[in-house]
Amino acid sequence: MVPLKRRKVVPSRVGSAGTEPNKFPQVILFLLERKMGASRRAFLSQLGRKKGFQVEELFSESVTHVISENNCGAEVRTWLDSQVRGGTPAHLLDISWYTESMKAGHPVEILDRHKLQEQQTSQAEVVVFSVPSYACQRRSTLENHNAVLTDALALLAENAELSEEEGRGVAFRRAAAVLKALPRPVTSMTELRGLPCLGDHSLRVIKDILENGASSEAESTKQSERYKALKVLTGIFGVGAKTADRWIREGILGLQQLQESGQTLNRAQQAGLEHYDDLNQPVTKADADVISEIVERAVVSVLPGAQMTLIGGFRRGKQSGHDVDFLITHPEEGREVGLMPKVVSWLESQGFLLYQKTTRNSYLESKDGPGRPSSNMDRFERCFSIFKLTEKERRRTKHPETATENGLRTVSTPEPDPHSRVQISERSRCEDEELEVDQTKQAGHKLWRAVRVDLVVSPISQFAFALLGWTGSKVSLQRRTNISELEFN
Repeated sequence: MVPLKRRKVVPSRVGSAGTEPNKFPQVILFLLERKMGASRRAFLSQLGRKKGFQVEELFSESVTHVISENNCGAEVRTWLDSQVRGGTPAHLLDISWYTESMKAGHPVEILDRHKLQEQQTSQAEVVVFSVPSYACQRRSTLENHNAVLTDALALLAENAELSEEEGRGVAFRRAAAVLKALPRPVTSMTELRGLPCLGDHSLRVIKDILENGASSEAESTKQSERYKALKVLTGIFGVGAKTADRWIREGILGLQQLQESGQTLNRAQQAGLEHYDDLNQPVTKADADVISEIVERAVVSVLPGAQMTLIGGFRRGKQSGHDVDFLITHPEEGREVGLMPKVVSWLESQGFLLYQKTTRNSYLESKDGPGRPSSNMDRFERCFSIFKLTEKERRRTKHPETATENGLRTVSTPEPDPHSRVQISERSRCEDEELEVDQTKQAGHKLWRAVRVDLVVSPISQFAFALLGWTGSKVSLQRRTNISELEFN
């Protein structure tokens, strides 16, 4: 007969209930179930006891710390009044103090951010913001009253996009767009009740900023080496997140390392690296207007009567941007066919293009099928280019033009002036320009800068839709793209 194996007894400090003895007798905790939920409260209570804290199941006057989640001070005090008469516990604390204490293994110091905020006004007096649910129904305002909040969300969105987490990126950008549309600064989380597009993650970021003045997640992201490297490498024209990620895995974290690595770059990336500093400097509205005149001269030279307009952020009223976009059409359907190659050829002949790549129109399927995979916002003929904007062009006088009712430019060939005094004036102006250029050279300044310019040609039948989409904003554009895909597919 085999004797039974005796169970090995190991000395332990754990009590009969599976908890550590009370290590902190001066601290008696009670977790408020309101808004926390029974299951979460039970889990957190058990965790606290395992760490050696005394966590009471029932509230009593002996409790020193009341812990709650998603409650303000007034709400907790109201609940306490219904439980016991007389004094209240010394500390009414947010769940953050509890979780930090669990992590530390002892009661951490109580800071202001741990204390429940007292609600100064009644719920009825709180002004709750209201905005339309769909981005395309909201104005893209230039006056942002919540820049501290939106900047943090935009940074997290950018980091998500650079890490190819498109879903998270869109979520952060939609949350930021909602906050930009608000008529005044957000002062409390209560004001955000019922607003669309504010998910749990975005709300945590907002709450962190409102309580502490900054988002710890955003600040940590900003300082991370990976984010810094992605920002630098994707700042090269023609380099996307996948390429940048591959280079980082190969140990390339900056421009100097890239140049020394011997990596094979395509034509766009070579141009982007060569003009990196210029292309990563903001483009002013004044420079956009100068480029607009140059594009106008190109269009009038190849197709008088065509219409063009400045689009993107500049059309929304912004005073600076990262590139300049133009939409071109002709009031007669079909006349725009073949316009793009002619405009690009003219610009190249005049020395304005440092780089260009044109994609052909795939809006209407040709006999050999679409030019590239379907993308409802990019179906039109488009030219991605790097423009050479010279000091001489900045000093040119404005090109003659006429305005149509919808604000578009109708470009036409100017009439020659028969008066010689005009010719003399023009010659004098050119001499002044040459003198200014010579002075600039002597001062050692660069005589031109590279600027990203996109040209889009649309049939007149599609012009209104293209104008709406290319004007933006980006979030509105994403929303319209999603709607278009539902309609077309």
